[in-house]
Amino acid sequence: MPLELFLDLYSPPCRAIYIFARKNGIPFELRSVELGRGEHLKPEFLKVNPLGKVPALKDGDFLLAESVAILLYLSRKYHAAAHWYPPELQACARVDEYLAWQHTAVQLPATNVYLCKSLLPYFSGQSVDPVRLDRLLGKLKPALQHLDREVLAAKPFLATEQLSLADLMAFTELMQPTAVGCDVFQDWPRLAAWRARVEAALGPELVRDAHRLVLQPRDPRDAQRDPKLAQELVQRLLERLS
Repeated sequence: MPLELFLDLYSPPCRAIYIFARKNGIPFELRSVELGRGEHLKPEFLKVNPLGKVPALKDGDFLLAESVAILLYLSRKYHAAAHWYPPELQACARVDEYLAWQHTAVQLPATNVYLCKSLLPYFSGQSVDPVRLDRLLGKLKPALQHLDREVLAAKPFLATEQLSLADLMAFTELMQPTAVGCDVFQDWPRLAAWRARVEAALGPELVRDAHRLVLQPRDPRDAQRDPKLAQELVQRLLERLS
């Protein structure tokens, strides 16, 4: 049985896994799971991940969740180039350090900006709340400042002198708000230069392919195909962004 990856390419961690697999020539079957349609809550997907979250991996009888765990599994199983997850102790520790830090420092605030700017208006039919958006952007600023003024002042990539899993995760996370008009790179010159280096290393065509969905405007009519689900999602979003 081929490796199966359960992904929604609107999700940054899912895009990171998709890019990694494609860049490294890893054969896989893409199983699309549309979060916006509640497919992650359906019984058939809950058999793959009872927590109802993407990404998820199925390799024969082996099931795995969590984006970092999946990236490390793929890296080890398919013997990816050493720069992704270096064997040298301290270089590897730097990658681990970023992957541990980014969950709350980058992923959470960047995703919340995206949810406020894109998904909440999409499902609610209301315009973006500028006060809420400014507040959420402010929560992302400390991480952007740290990356621009400290981390990237010392080296061209986030963990080592070469592209690593740290850069891949950061890139997909920061592209999320940028894709919907909140360019988080524009005030940070080192971060903007890093983005260009990462895109060049990954390949512009692969980057465009992975981000194709998130870069396209959503059709507001799709949100009302299931009004009950839309109402439930709005409530969840408001609770998260409060």
